Amino acid sequence: MDIVLRATVMFFLVFGLLRLLGKRELAEMTPFELVLLVVIGDLLQQGVTHNDFSLTGATLAISTFAFWSLVLGLVAMRSRRVEAMLDGEPAVLVRHGELLRDMLKRNRLTLNEFEAEMRLAGIARVAEVEWAILETNGKISFIEAKGAA
Repeated sequence: MDIVLRATVMFFLVFGLLRLLGKRELAEMTPFELVLLVVIGDLLQQGVTHNDFSLTGATLAISTFAFWSLVLGLVAMRSRRVEAMLDGEPAVLVRHGELLRDMLKRNRLTLNEFEAEMRLAGIARVAEVEWAILETNGKISFIEAKGAA
């Protein structure tokens, strides 16, 4: 039972930390950040299973993580408010060709990063964008203005 309690605590700790990182950071990890996540995984395993290297201990820890992930997913499906709390909400970055700099700042996105995403989408100028939306998965959706292109 000790492993289940530790796994529960660690699950919510990691969940909270990943939420604090923000959408963009997770969508575009550097190689160092990927290694850091692997190291965190190893440290997490040590904190959850402690000295229990048994198959039963590993199964309990993994099952606990899967259980909480499933529960949060089901609750989010049934409640719009919980879904917004767990997954976040899309953020409008450009409205009618106007860049909303405060939204860039709020989502910790630099102008250079935003412009790079525009270029990848084949868009040269912000004026060509009717809407740009930072989706909950960290990707930016661009809707071009009518007559642009």
